Amino acid sequence: MMGWGCRLRCCGRHGAALAGLRGPPSGRGGGGWSGAAGGGRAAAAGKVCCPFLRPLVLRDSVSAPLWAPSRLLYSSGAACCYSKTNSETKYKDPFKLGSRDLKNLYEDIKKELLMTTQELQEMCEYYFDGKGKALRPMLVVLMARACNIHHNNCREVQPAQRSIAVIAEMIHTASLVHDDVIDGSDSRRGKKTVSRIWGERKAVLAGDYILSAASVALARIGNATVISALCQVIEDLVRGEFLQLGSKENENERFAHYLEKTFKKTASLIANSCKAVSILSCPDPAVHEIAYQYGKNIGIAFQLIDDVLDFTSCAAQLGKPTAADLKLGLATGPVLFACQQFPELNAMIMRRFTLPGDVERAWQYVQLSDGVHQTTYLAQRYCSEAIREISKLQPSPERDALIQLTEAVLTRDK
Repeated sequence: MMGWGCRLRCCGRHGAALAGLRGPPSGRGGGGWSGAAGGGRAAAAGKVCCPFLRPLVLRDSVSAPLWAPSRLLYSSGAACCYSKTNSETKYKDPFKLGSRDLKNLYEDIKKELLMTTQELQEMCEYYFDGKGKALRPMLVVLMARACNIHHNNCREVQPAQRSIAVIAEMIHTASLVHDDVIDGSDSRRGKKTVSRIWGERKAVLAGDYILSAASVALARIGNATVISALCQVIEDLVRGEFLQLGSKENENERFAHYLEKTFKKTASLIANSCKAVSILSCPDPAVHEIAYQYGKNIGIAFQLIDDVLDFTSCAAQLGKPTAADLKLGLATGPVLFACQQFPELNAMIMRRFTLPGDVERAWQYVQLSDGVHQTTYLAQRYCSEAIREISKLQPSPERDALIQLTEAVLTRDK
């Protein structure tokens, strides 16, 4: 879906949580990633708004204690705004700005997957139907342009940089195919999963083939540093899945464990893809670090909101069942925060919600707690850090679009 923009209001409890942090809701507008009118009120006013409380310094570890109760509970609703520094350029919708570079994205991916076995090809192409959010390729091409402008004032995306966008979407989709097998999922993006239609064994092979095709495309780029960065993503995906299988008894260790898993399973792909295009753009390691840190922080925020939506959106909106993580025995941000108010949840977490009624009771505790509110606030803090990093680049429409995308991440409803 290349033409979608973001609207700046959420629905239900998610909207209420955001309203508590961002001031009174306007009472107008729609939710989610899709819609014809992109950009939002802040953009129209010539500013990109960042609804965070104060400047934030992160340690290098993804498990820096941003989530500590004393720092998150009862936070004020003060907001800060980042003015558009490139005021001579009219603001453009982020997705329209990057759509030219992503034209025929899915057709190009399908070309990478050409094979003689018809059934395997159908399985591999199943999710490349243009109905996904395509967030990762969009972030990659916008980062590529922003870094190119920063380095030599060139707005064109290099062919190798566009290839990173293709590869990132292929790795992401392969991970979805494998996740659906591991989780036993029946639906994704509003339709049956590959494993449900073709069976788990064939689905595993399809995911493997997509990864192998992505690896071949990566090798063609011929840059050893870029290849290393994207190979790290695949390693992190595996390590993240193993982290998800385990848990910690200590509350502090449990949340650090959760954030590390979140980085490896979701944010590493975005961080390393952004870093890869910056490496192809310019030789400055400082720029590479800016791109990596932006991708890491917006990636963690994206997953935190995904975990919020598991408690606030309906299955029809998400395109997959709600409360899925609880049913899999997983304690995400809203549950971990709810433990601070309802210690009874700790026993359920340790037994991975296996007793009859555990899932229902845990759901109720989250709804009664500040878990959704606090997870949303934590996502805002990660987005604040993403904005701080990307603001170090030279002003450009692409840089401003990357800032605006943090708002889209926070306010999506699917």
